[in-house]
Amino acid sequence: MKILFIGGTGLISSACSELAIERGLDLWVLNRSVSEKTPLPAGAHLLRGDIHGDEAALACLLDGHNFDSVVDWIAYTPGDIERAIRLFGGKTRQFVFISSASAYQKPPGHYLITEATPLENPFWQYSRDKIACEARLMRAYHEDGFPVTIVRPSLTYGPSQIPLCVGSWTHPYTVIDRMKRGRPVIVPGDGTSLWVLTWNADFAVGLAGLLGREEAIGEAFHITSDEVLSWDQIYRQAAQAAGVEAQIVHVPSDLIAAYDPHALGSLVGDKANSAVFDNTKIKRFVPDFACKVSWAEGVRRAIAWHETSPSRQTIDEQANQVWDAILSTYRQAWPGA
Repeated sequence: MKILFIGGTGLISSACSELAIERGLDLWVLNRSVSEKTPLPAGAHLLRGDIHGDEAALACLLDGHNFDSVVDWIAYTPGDIERAIRLFGGKTRQFVFISSASAYQKPPGHYLITEATPLENPFWQYSRDKIACEARLMRAYHEDGFPVTIVRPSLTYGPSQIPLCVGSWTHPYTVIDRMKRGRPVIVPGDGTSLWVLTWNADFAVGLAGLLGREEAIGEAFHITSDEVLSWDQIYRQAAQAAGVEAQIVHVPSDLIAAYDPHALGSLVGDKANSAVFDNTKIKRFVPDFACKVSWAEGVRRAIAWHETSPSRQTIDEQANQVWDAILSTYRQAWPGA
């Protein structure tokens, strides 16, 4: 089976690339900047190009290629989707759009999220753009037979990421460093909101099982772990993996967002809400899908990865300053915090 990954070297997609090769798939990767830090797995074929670049050049690059499945990891706006429809209409039997579980209704109307949960997020433009992408693709499917499958990950991580809800995505070790120094760390609300974290290699099993599946055309799936933890549990297990005890301070999400505008979407519009997913559908389509890596094990691996080299333990000092300012303001309002 010949497949194309657009992107293919990111946190989630790299694990899927490795599994695709392991399973003997003929993997092609369209990417502009493969490097030593983001290598392709041995056996993958590189199409060097920028999907967001010149469309005529991309059409020439793709000339002569047809794919059983195309997975677009880096489409974010309806404009990206319009280009994909033009480029891949008639060139693939399946187009897999990587959307986001943050597109689901916020705040949730029901404690359990299924693929039938409404898509509505008034807090985060990123999520609204993903919703618009899904709508355009489903219209292309119904009107023109464009063979789309939609996949919605939710906070999927791997060795290079420690996905804490008030943390630094670009410098993930920052919160672990705070914990080790005995500095307080922020958990939104009262710490009881429920969340799900998914190891990237576990996610890959679900995605790989959908590739080439004709029954998956016109369908949407989320692919997540079944392990449900509160944010307090998530932080305390991370601290335990680091060999320390977390000094948690509970701070209202709205106060966090007042100091960090990005948190309006990523926190108020996503992680501050409980998110528990029903994975019945992906398990029905992909019977071998099962998440084997618990958060306790995954965060242990991620911390170990960072601690193999000081160069991986970069610190986001700007984030530290923002968090300290939030904590100072909160303590003024509530000295006992």
